[in-house]
Amino acid sequence: MEGNSRSKFHRVCVFCGSNSGHRNVFSDAAVELGNELVKRKINLVYGGGSVGLMGLISQRVYDGGCHVLGVIPRALMPLEISGETVGEVRIVSDMHERKAEMAREADAFIALPGGYGTMEELLEMITWSQLGIHKKPVGLLNVDGYYDSLLALFDNGVKEGFIRASARSIVLSAPTAKDLLEKMEKYNPAHEHVAPQESWKMERLGAYPTQQNPQ
Repeated sequence: MEGNSRSKFHRVCVFCGSNSGHRNVFSDAAVELGNELVKRKINLVYGGGSVGLMGLISQRVYDGGCHVLGVIPRALMPLEISGETVGEVRIVSDMHERKAEMAREADAFIALPGGYGTMEELLEMITWSQLGIHKKPVGLLNVDGYYDSLLALFDNGVKEGFIRASARSIVLSAPTAKDLLEKMEKYNPAHEHVAPQESWKMERLGAYPTQQNPQ
């Protein structure tokens, strides 16, 4: 994508750590991803924190003139918010509501380096894609090989017969934000869904990402 042309994505959800990591390469990657979102005029949906990688990317996207939506459980506000927040902050009751709200609002998902929480959010979006709950791209920003071991685990899952080869294609990865977004722009789901997308729209599932926002 050349220049400042608009992306096919209106909003991208970024999962990332409330810590910055021990090396500057991770902070640099968060800022780089923020720059790429601004370049493509993509708004940000994220976990609502103002510390760590969350704080860096949200500030960069906000400073670049794009909309920032943070979704945070009330219980985490004292831990993940320091000082003033940027953009819109939506307070929810728990972690499940946080993920469902972020997924509903986004057109695609990217995971920066992070800990258990980041990986849990990432894996749930991968699982939802496999189940047929959504058809949105899921990308790993594999900064300096941070996610090499996780990607190898997925490959081993295919080898050992626990992950279908077609479902492995759900997970896109690249070492730079530019390369990752270009891959995600071209993504076309090729895996077989466990159940038809329409079957997930039953009331008993609650507010899942396939439902439309009220006008």
